[in-house]
Amino acid sequence: MKKLKYILFTFYFLLFTFSLSAQQQRFPKPEFESGYEQPSTVTPEPRALALEYFDVLVLLVVLSLATWFVLKKRSRQGVLWLSVFTLIYFGFYRNGCICSIGAIQNVTLSFADPTYSISLTALLFFLLPLAFTLFFGRTFCAGACPLGAIQDLVIIKPISLPKWLNKTLGLIPYLYISLAVLFAATGTDFIICRYDPFVGIFRMDAKFHMVVLGASFLLMGMFVARPYCRFFCPYSVLLSWMSRFSKWHLTITPAACIQCKLCANSCPFDAIDYPTNEKEVVKSGLGPKRFLVYAVLIPIWVAVGVFVGERSHTFLSKANPDVFLAELLISNPEIKNDPDNIDVQTFLASGKTMETLVKEADVIRDKFYVGSMIAGGFMGLVIGMTLLNTVVFRKRQDYVPHKGNCLSCARCMDYCPVEK
Repeated sequence: MKKLKYILFTFYFLLFTFSLSAQQQRFPKPEFESGYEQPSTVTPEPRALALEYFDVLVLLVVLSLATWFVLKKRSRQGVLWLSVFTLIYFGFYRNGCICSIGAIQNVTLSFADPTYSISLTALLFFLLPLAFTLFFGRTFCAGACPLGAIQDLVIIKPISLPKWLNKTLGLIPYLYISLAVLFAATGTDFIICRYDPFVGIFRMDAKFHMVVLGASFLLMGMFVARPYCRFFCPYSVLLSWMSRFSKWHLTITPAACIQCKLCANSCPFDAIDYPTNEKEVVKSGLGPKRFLVYAVLIPIWVAVGVFVGERSHTFLSKANPDVFLAELLISNPEIKNDPDNIDVQTFLASGKTMETLVKEADVIRDKFYVGSMIAGGFMGLVIGMTLLNTVVFRKRQDYVPHKGNCLSCARCMDYCPVEK
């Protein structure tokens, strides 16, 4: 565990360095030609920026504690109480913002739009959980994510879903992150934040349909554990990728497995891989021939995805307000006389010409044309790799957590009778 302490120390050092660099005034004082001088402040300056960095510090501490509880202490009780704190602080006190999940869009927009500058807080909220996951598994999901915490606390009688259904529903997060990146890159919308099912609960202020959505997820979560985390969360795609390469990951047993199967019944997320039965593998007929067929089909899936993306870019681009407004004014020019249409009246009052609006809409649509094909090709690759993975068997002698799907909740540890 010396390496673990060294890595955690490195994270703290980097955070301290970032904090020092942020202490200087972010915006220069305005220069007035009238001789006016900016007075010195009598009251302390707003603590908003300081609170942002305090939130980063809290996130770092929570991630460190979650990692310690999972890997060193092996305590489900510690993870549980830590998730309660996360729910109270990042959920209800900080109103679910800023969150690592929504930061995907900020990072995307910073790459796509050179005029957009991402805040250091948003960048750290995006990177820190990924860095921890790369080394220690999904401890962020275990105790540092308020969206996961609120779902984890309502699990009453979880049911196990069939493997085919798990894999099918597991494609949704890939589609979600594809659309979220596409909409953010084109400056259309931050759909992850707009359709966050729990932020309305955290803020005690949401539209009726969002209240229904959040309540539906919680009711479903009583029996299908963490449905949003497993089948919708776009950030889980990145966390799953990072966790597969983690060196220090949660282990069910502290010593040799005795094949008692208790851990398999304790995991509500179907994230435990069983020992391989080679006889059943042979009987299934899923051999090298089917593997080669699925491998050859991957480029075809990608091509189909690109085609579907190209055909759907016009429809998707209508979500952009400029594209929608341009099409509305072209197809219904009489709507300019409608005083109740706020969007049209705002455009007319801005003094912008119709030609300018159409040019801007064409630029955005071109972005959707390229982005939709990339998103479609990505989904085709995901589908092809998912099918290929169904015929790949890895020899396992024990019950082990699936590195990509395991949320490091530590439930299986309490059920394991093996002692150190």
